[in-house]
Amino acid sequence: MAFTNFRHSDNLQTGFELFLLAEGEKKITEKVVTGMANTSDFIILKEDHTIGNLLSEHLKQAPHVMMAGYKIGHPNVPEVLVRVQTDGTITPREALVNVCKQLVAAYGQLGREFQKELALRQYADQGAGAADAAAGAIGGTGQNGF
Repeated sequence: MAFTNFRHSDNLQTGFELFLLAEGEKKITEKVVTGMANTSDFIILKEDHTIGNLLSEHLKQAPHVMMAGYKIGHPNVPEVLVRVQTDGTITPREALVNVCKQLVAAYGQLGREFQKELALRQYADQGAGAADAAAGAIGGTGQNGF
């Protein structure tokens, strides 16, 4: 019986191929579902449960969305299928675009708040370091001179 070392196999994807699109690959492809009214499947390449769950949960809360869900075809295939059905007021594509815009805005705000808090923390740590150095020069060995 022959043993194959899969870590060195030429058939396996490299780490970069798991999240970088190849030339000519589209990140998202829409396929209209013909058996259901106002329904589309969106195939998102090079993604996993993180984006699938995030999008489907926010789509479920969006107005005019009747149903949203996602599935991963196989754990070794970095591809997510998100299905969206709307009430017909807006298209599934419009619903997905609106939710993506809301998420980009929310995470942008989170990033700005994080950077602000990080800067404040670094400033406070610098002030505490200067106070400890001054206490050490006076004769104290740490906080409160102990």
